[in-house]
Amino acid sequence: MALNLRNDNEDLLCSYGPAEMIKMDKENLWHHLTQHKVFETADPLIVVEGEGLRIKDIKGREYIDAVSGGVWCVNVGYGRESIAEEVYNQLRVMPYYAGSAGNIPAIKFAKKLTSLLPRLQKVYYSNSGSEANEKAFKMVRQSFRLKYPDKEKIKILYRNRDYHGTTIGALSATGQEERKEEYGPFVPGFVEFPHACCYRCHFGKTYPACDIDCARVVEDIILKEGPDTVGAIIVEPITAGGGIIPPVKEYYPILQEICKKYEVLMIMDEVVCGFGRTGKMFGHEHYDVDPDIVTMAKGTASSYMPLSVTMAKAELFDVFKSNPEDKLAYFRDISTFGGCAGAFAAGLENIRIIEEEKLFENSANMGRYMLEGLKEFTSFPIVGDVRGIGLFAGIELVEDKETKVPVSEEFIGKIIADISAQGVLVGRTNRSFKNQNNIINLAPALIATKDDIDQILQAIKNSLEKFSK
Repeated sequence: MALNLRNDNEDLLCSYGPAEMIKMDKENLWHHLTQHKVFETADPLIVVEGEGLRIKDIKGREYIDAVSGGVWCVNVGYGRESIAEEVYNQLRVMPYYAGSAGNIPAIKFAKKLTSLLPRLQKVYYSNSGSEANEKAFKMVRQSFRLKYPDKEKIKILYRNRDYHGTTIGALSATGQEERKEEYGPFVPGFVEFPHACCYRCHFGKTYPACDIDCARVVEDIILKEGPDTVGAIIVEPITAGGGIIPPVKEYYPILQEICKKYEVLMIMDEVVCGFGRTGKMFGHEHYDVDPDIVTMAKGTASSYMPLSVTMAKAELFDVFKSNPEDKLAYFRDISTFGGCAGAFAAGLENIRIIEEEKLFENSANMGRYMLEGLKEFTSFPIVGDVRGIGLFAGIELVEDKETKVPVSEEFIGKIIADISAQGVLVGRTNRSFKNQNNIINLAPALIATKDDIDQILQAIKNSLEKFSK
């Protein structure tokens, strides 16, 4: 599908031209996750337009975006005029007031979220996934100090391979060593436990004869640390940047039972998995689990506006309701941009689109179709494992299927570049682990069709054939 530049982009390019814009980018812009030395001999990607699953860069090249904005967040696809209109209309009426007060779209959006997750009745707003998780950590620590003044029940357990954000606190709870390299020292009180990836079982066992040790080991860690010191556990329902890892069905019920036994709150990080990505509105809905706190961002407004949410059960919220004369016994936190009314308008319209167009159902159906196609690639000698759920999948590449030795970052980089040259943008684990940055990631927008999936699969197949020789 050919894209046509909108008038504002046309005006911009007429004023500067592509060459000048690229020059300005190199001179002034500090890109995320980028070694800028490469721009001495190459140009950065500059995106100027998007429609559906397709984007156009400043040089006129078109791509199928199979990673929803690069970081799995443009869930309803590009070019949604109704979201832009809702934001515009709200900004004209009332753009902002601090979150210490309510506003109409904030109230309506909170009501909508609690209708989707009725066990979580309190909604706290901020502006990024990292910040949403930071709020959760603060809620846990302060609530237990208020509840048990004579205890320090403040430790938070996190899972190896999970990612929870880029701030120092969120990185402290992240199980990806290269993400953390050179940014320490980290916040005390965060304790790691093993991942849930069956392909690379931490215990060297095979499902289902493993007794789900990856979940049961959490009890051992709680006992080692001391139950009176552990306040919460944080997990992604499906590990995202750590390799697209859906735990087995028994995993979360076991984890839940352990948490309840020792009064450990469960934080479910839905920043990536929420709002249809996995084929249900929220990733944890695939499991029999009842989290105490759920955090979300990315797909919350499909990134048309920055918006994140920390939802909590009423019983946690009630801990903070105290005598007003106690000046410290309430949640003394604020997020400046948690008062941006346009973001809530975007979130409301985003959910309307997802529900009315049944996009989480499309994610489930197209996800099954995509995973079936990907599993055919296991015939290639370099494809060790394929895993995923909904429109969320990973292909793990190895040098040898028997030893499972991961391919090098240089090797997978060449494959990603070759797929891109065919007009398809896919992702990969990047600077996350010391020896396992070997997974191709797919997360196309929830509007994807069979034709879109076929084009994505064909480009990947072409590259796998080329580099398997």
